[in-house]
Amino acid sequence: MTIIQTLTPTSHDLGGFTVRRALPARERTMIGPFIFVDEFGPAELALGEAMDVRPHPHINLATVTWLFEGAIDHRDSLGSFATIRPGQVNLMTAGSGIVHSERTPPDERLGRPKLYGMQTWLALPDGQEEMDAAFESLADLPVLEDNNVSARVIMGSLWGKSAPTTTYCDTIYAEIVLGCNGYIPIDARSEERAVMLVGGEAELDGQTMEPFSLLVLKPGEPMSLRSRHGGRVVLLGGEAFSSKRHVFWNFVSSSRERIQQAKEDWREGRFPKVPGDEEEWIPLPEKPKTVSYP
Repeated sequence: MTIIQTLTPTSHDLGGFTVRRALPARERTMIGPFIFVDEFGPAELALGEAMDVRPHPHINLATVTWLFEGAIDHRDSLGSFATIRPGQVNLMTAGSGIVHSERTPPDERLGRPKLYGMQTWLALPDGQEEMDAAFESLADLPVLEDNNVSARVIMGSLWGKSAPTTTYCDTIYAEIVLGCNGYIPIDARSEERAVMLVGGEAELDGQTMEPFSLLVLKPGEPMSLRSRHGGRVVLLGGEAFSSKRHVFWNFVSSSRERIQQAKEDWREGRFPKVPGDEEEWIPLPEKPKTVSYP
């Protein structure tokens, strides 16, 4: 069987747009290094509305932001600033700790801002969780165009092409845009893989894909995606982790004690500030929506 598990995301209505969270789930916590998978939109906000995610902390993970449509201003406590746009990957490595904010850019606020994309987190491997924080923003990503398909490699190596994005273990991540009667094979080399249909329609080895469900694929089995009328699919995965990761709110770690320390550090204001966005922050929640499961 091509699909070994189907993860139906939990949807959260944030007013102007919907966020669908596929990982972590009770049935499964990770796919390769991916420990958090959110899809948001497509949405067009009303005049005067904007996305404003106030400064908040992370530890022991790397966040990956990828947009299909719209724009987001990223600021972090390293002093990094970037306006994220489609075709550009933002990789923020939290390591020992970082704070960042994500907001609609000023020019987008003049109209009806669009939001459509993915926010994913990667757990850092054993021995690398407390590395120095870092940030990179890359737009020069390889694209495969064949069989009426345009596939962009965001991280790792796929279809004989390699992205320049930093990886800390075997990681694959790609956006696949299928035109009418488009077809593309999916590489079987990574230990764990999953796909999500985020727009249009597509079939995986003849099986119809349900929108926004995260489909976990059988290891080692070659398979292919097809679309009759056009669709957009995200492929992600990589090296399976042998050690467990815990999640509480924006914190990920192999150590529950490290997460407790991060919670206390945020409460007491010991994380660094975000230059240019120092007045606001998100308080530590009592019962966050993102938690690990026993």
